[in-house]
Amino acid sequence: MLTVDKNRPTGPAGRISRVETLSLGTAWRDFSYVRVHTDEGLSGVGEITHPYRGRETCSLAESMAERHLIGADPFDVEEIWLRMYQGDFLRGGDVGGIVVSGIDQALYDIMGKALGVPAYRLTGGACRERVRVYANGWYTGERDPETFAAKAREVAARGYTALKFDPFGAGLGSLSRQELRLSVEIVAAVRAAVPDADLFVEGHARFAMPTAQRLVRELEPFDLGWFEEPLPWTHIERYAELRQRATMPISGGEHFHNRYEYARLFATGAVDIIQPDLSMAGGFTEVRKLAAQADVHAMLVAPHNSNSPVCTTVSVHAVLGMPNFLILETFDGMVDPHVHDAVRGALPVESGYIGIPEQPGLGIELVDEVFAEHPPSHRFWNMFAEGWEKRDR
Repeated sequence: MLTVDKNRPTGPAGRISRVETLSLGTAWRDFSYVRVHTDEGLSGVGEITHPYRGRETCSLAESMAERHLIGADPFDVEEIWLRMYQGDFLRGGDVGGIVVSGIDQALYDIMGKALGVPAYRLTGGACRERVRVYANGWYTGERDPETFAAKAREVAARGYTALKFDPFGAGLGSLSRQELRLSVEIVAAVRAAVPDADLFVEGHARFAMPTAQRLVRELEPFDLGWFEEPLPWTHIERYAELRQRATMPISGGEHFHNRYEYARLFATGAVDIIQPDLSMAGGFTEVRKLAAQADVHAMLVAPHNSNSPVCTTVSVHAVLGMPNFLILETFDGMVDPHVHDAVRGALPVESGYIGIPEQPGLGIELVDEVFAEHPPSHRFWNMFAEGWEKRDR
């Protein structure tokens, strides 16, 4: 345990022989990936995107390969996961969590290709015919009710039946009376613009308890599907108190990177809906365990996914066999066109849904030429700065 045993018989994929990383620049953020190769000529991809620590995730993935992956059988996913986590003395955190997640994704991609089956066949099969998604990233532009309403109508016209947005600007801790009124007016305008859509309001862990309590009252008339991360996670015990005051579900969990970090969320009954990210919370291997724990606590699962179409595709494979799945986040319709060229084979969104995958593994190939044409920018995107919602587009 915790070392590569090169004498152990291997499966049909052979042994891991090489690991590389690639990063792609866009108008909003950089997307980063890991590609794992085997000595049988197979390769698998995973997403290791961090909003602004792309260099760090790529560097750690390459270092992890040298310490824990080269010579390993990619079918030993549980043992490899433990080797990376325990053997590298990871104690939570975003960079390590993202790297472990992306490598785990790549291993499932390899296994699926070796067996000639889509990855979801290795993670519980399918208990639904398609996966419902909601749109995020659609509200770039001016922060006023009219702009938000017009853009919401545009998204609904593209077939999405659910939308998420943050109306709160650069708010942090508390909101002035004027900012609170504007935020509520934006939500009201979006609800009026798309009366039949499911709406989710994003809090980005911004607010102290008094403001969060005020907001759950103010947002009650708009029939929200959930209010996401209204409080900082440094105050996790107060989430349950806020849930008792709210009429809409409370969601969250994207900031946690494995079952150990999730333990307090489950123990405190913090949310109604957990939101693990397949590229942050441990990949297929760990998120399946989180979903099972959520089911024990009568919680639903709505994976966070602010990443590229690769993470969207990974997430679809993961949730197809997840009985307590609710809905999946996606930015895919809002990213630059060259992103889709770079990640060939990513699953498309059609009328607010994604269908069952058919290709072996994840079905995605990274196109190196597109990466070369769009190098990473390493920009910092600060959602607590004025005008962050414009995303420099």
